Amino acid sequence: MNTTAVEISTAQVPEADRVRATEKATCHILKQMESDPSAIGFRLEVKRTGCSGWMYVVDLVREAREDDMIFSVGDGLDIYVDEKSFSFVHGTEIDFISEGLTRQLVFNNPNVTAECGCGESFSID
Repeated sequence: MNTTAVEISTAQVPEADRVRATEKATCHILKQMESDPSAIGFRLEVKRTGCSGWMYVVDLVREAREDDMIFSVGDGLDIYVDEKSFSFVHGTEIDFISEGLTRQLVFNNPNVTAECGCGESFSID
């Protein structure tokens, strides 16, 4: 972790509100990180966009941000979520599915109240 960043403690976050990942998702993300030696974790954030209002944005983390909450999900994987995004994704489980030629991360977010027809964006009341 970048020593200039201030990690926001996730120790006080109730278990049900923590961001977590399935074993399949963890394996997939760790494989992606192997291709980038500077990667220290996986970022999950949301951006205002799409037909329903919000969209997930993911990336490998090369440097922590001051407002990052860091969730250690096992097998050496840390998921970084900024404070603003956390209000939209608390309790989310990241999964990885493989159906036919489709391979993708799936976000099982208990806060979502609606999704657009194309599956690219979601809304939260």
